[in-house]
Amino acid sequence: MPNNPQPSESFHPVLTQIQQAKQKAYQEVNAVLVELYWYIGSYISQQVKTSSWGKNIVEELARFINTKEPNLQGFTARNLWRMKQFYETYEGNPKLSALLTQLSWTNNLLIVSASKTEEEREFYLRLAIKECYSSRELERQIKSGTFERVMIANEKLSAVMTQPPQDAKNIFKDSYTLDFLNVGATHSEKDLQKSLVASLKEFIIEIGRDFCFMGQEYKVQVGNKDFSIDLLFYHRSLQCLVAFELKIDEFSPSYLGQLEFYLEALDRTVKKENENPSIGVLLCRQKNDEVVEFALSRSMSPTVISKYETELIPKEILRNKLNELYQLLENTNE
Repeated sequence: MPNNPQPSESFHPVLTQIQQAKQKAYQEVNAVLVELYWYIGSYISQQVKTSSWGKNIVEELARFINTKEPNLQGFTARNLWRMKQFYETYEGNPKLSALLTQLSWTNNLLIVSASKTEEEREFYLRLAIKECYSSRELERQIKSGTFERVMIANEKLSAVMTQPPQDAKNIFKDSYTLDFLNVGATHSEKDLQKSLVASLKEFIIEIGRDFCFMGQEYKVQVGNKDFSIDLLFYHRSLQCLVAFELKIDEFSPSYLGQLEFYLEALDRTVKKENENPSIGVLLCRQKNDEVVEFALSRSMSPTVISKYETELIPKEILRNKLNELYQLLENTNE
């Protein structure tokens, strides 16, 4: 007898429509709320500038709102001042203010409170929208200094990495924070690889959701010999294969030759005609920036040399390192 499908199998399209409608409704409500908070922030800002409004008046406004609308939440005096700060942060910047309704109010507040510059705010706004971060995920990205780590990497990318057909700016990091790993202070490359695969969800959040995992110990054959790439990904935006090679010690120039060999093998035997040249990421426990710069100076392969940390680096240390790099580049260009 033919197998008749269960009735519940035909219910999935209805469930999909319900879920999509809920998401759309949430997005529309969120946009309305952010626009409301923008208006309130604008109103308070103007009153403070043109009238004698101060702390007591805003507290009176909060009491007035709560008296007239007792079921409303979130309109405390403290939150009203946050709305003022939110408005004044983006006032006069239509490029950024157009992005605000695409994020939750909580995520907007995280970015406003933690970012020091307009460049940093724009970075996190666009990143949070692109990656669809929850508040917890966004907070981790900010605390781990993602902006600083990406900007430092941008300044160190070789020319071949910043030209068409695949501009790699804002994608790779100078260092990767792997505090979610279950490895001890001393570990082998095999331990590191297994732990990364076991924590693949967290690893992809750290490197970016455009990375699609293709496999570990990925085999490529050259001259009837098999070679294994530690971790292989495909990057949707760059439209290319990305090979991660893992090293548990300090970067050595000899590691670069091995990775370049893997990239050549991928381009000749795995890459499809419509895809861009493969990129390599050498992930080391430590690296000396001067040695890295010398090693990459004549390399024509699109390669990134990064280090990994198993604990969060204080954001202030990363910020100081970025400022030092900017200062060095400024002095070099004078």
